Amino acid sequence: MLTMKDIVRDNEASLREKSKPVELPPSKETKDTLNKMLEFLLNSQDDDIAEKYNLRPGVGIAAPQIGINEQLTVVHFDYDDKLYSYKLINPKIISHSVELAYLAGGEGCLSVDDDYEGYVLRYARITIKAFDENGEPLKLRFRGYPAIVLQHEIDHLNGILFYDHINKENPFAAPESAKEIN
Repeated sequence: MLTMKDIVRDNEASLREKSKPVELPPSKETKDTLNKMLEFLLNSQDDDIAEKYNLRPGVGIAAPQIGINEQLTVVHFDYDDKLYSYKLINPKIISHSVELAYLAGGEGCLSVDDDYEGYVLRYARITIKAFDENGEPLKLRFRGYPAIVLQHEIDHLNGILFYDHINKENPFAAPESAKEIN
């Protein structure tokens, strides 16, 4: 079982590296890694388990966050009465909106212990191509909060952390046309 001690923190150089694509079909080891990542998210969202093991709640996790430099990410959360639960291999954003969006309360990250205040501007809508845990191709569209979560996780695969997107001179600057997500 993964715990917070397994999560690589943002002061580690490895989080800034670009992740390697995963060979297909996925190996048993790749599938096991994806399952461990999903188990962590499920445990982190269960109040009793989270308290017992001192887990911070998460809605997404990328392989670099557990010390694996591969293009793997898992998300699991409910939003607008829909469950978003995906184990993704080699995810790539293939198109996005011009419109931007941001979380009103800012973003957080399992790998970041410090608070970074400010808006993280992201695309309001994205289309992703990826492979599922069986190596089957996927084409997924996301908007609003789910789009933000997926962009955050894909950033990890490219060595980018959420606070890299915050405007250093004016952290709460956002274009009027950007959509605030609560």
